[in-house]
Amino acid sequence: MVDLRFFRGKRVLITGHTGFKGAWMCQILKDAGAVVTGYALAPPTDPSLFSIGDIGAGITGVTGDVRHLRRLSQVFYEAQPEIVLHMAAQPIVRTGYEQPVYTYETNVMGTVNILECVRTARVPVKSVVIVTTDKVYQNREWIWGYREDEPLEGYDPYSNSKSCAELVTHCYRNSFFLDGGVPISTVRAGNVIGGGDFAPNRIIPDCLRAAERNEIIQIRNPDSVRPYQHVLEPVMAYLLLARKQYETPQFAGWYNVGPDERDCVSTGELVDLFCRVWGGQMIWKSCQSDGPHEDHYLKLDCAKIKTALGWTPRWHIQKAVEKTVEWSRAWLAGEDVVQVMRRQISEYLEE
Repeated sequence: MVDLRFFRGKRVLITGHTGFKGAWMCQILKDAGAVVTGYALAPPTDPSLFSIGDIGAGITGVTGDVRHLRRLSQVFYEAQPEIVLHMAAQPIVRTGYEQPVYTYETNVMGTVNILECVRTARVPVKSVVIVTTDKVYQNREWIWGYREDEPLEGYDPYSNSKSCAELVTHCYRNSFFLDGGVPISTVRAGNVIGGGDFAPNRIIPDCLRAAERNEIIQIRNPDSVRPYQHVLEPVMAYLLLARKQYETPQFAGWYNVGPDERDCVSTGELVDLFCRVWGGQMIWKSCQSDGPHEDHYLKLDCAKIKTALGWTPRWHIQKAVEKTVEWSRAWLAGEDVVQVMRRQISEYLEE
């Protein structure tokens, strides 16, 4: 599915490389022999996968804000990337409600700024992947998956800012790259789990914190259905798309990346699975949600990327949770988490 040998020697710029998905992406590309430049704020959590795995070793890491065009342009000029993976974002729904201006500045103007760097690059970029979210769609609480041609209208500031990022990308593509000289795609990924996610207000990190403290897991919305997937699923899809459109620009477009239908489960079902895999006496209870609006039902139709690129998910929800627990237990035991990452990456590619 993904031939990582393609990336050997390729100059790759990753924004948001200090985040959860960004750290996994950096590790994969480092091991593949890519020349990686990362541009991001300091790791968003403490602890963070980026720090405990020393992911920054072996890459050129720059601390910077995607809202700052001048700084980003300078880094872009020096890196001369062939491939751009734009992953930097304010990614938390609740934070979007608390800090809407910052959320829009980061997710919308950050996307404008990276595309402006691509537009004015002295060395043409050959492949651009803009990462958004499954929450870009106008949610009608359908029981079937949303397709790429459904209306874009996220409800809350985070989701809406990502909808705007999609529209910004479409506009730049139509206005400046319609000749196909620079293939640009967006990828709308489902909810991601995996080892090394320490974010607040995310269900699996909340479960892990409760397990570490031997506490009851508190669940706000146990009936909400989401397309959960292991972090390697979207990260490998981004790399597959980056390669495909590098070689054949006609592959550029808008793609959903999510699990199969059977892996779209409720939060309660996910936590039940986590408790079984973790073992011991782990239990959870539903608590009164005092938070803002969140969609109840959300699925993705991923037929397009399966048909066009030959991508298909490899790890179903059971294995995704098992691999998350495996990594987390290794970290708690003081093991080398990078070796665990490498082992899981190899297992994934061999499936």
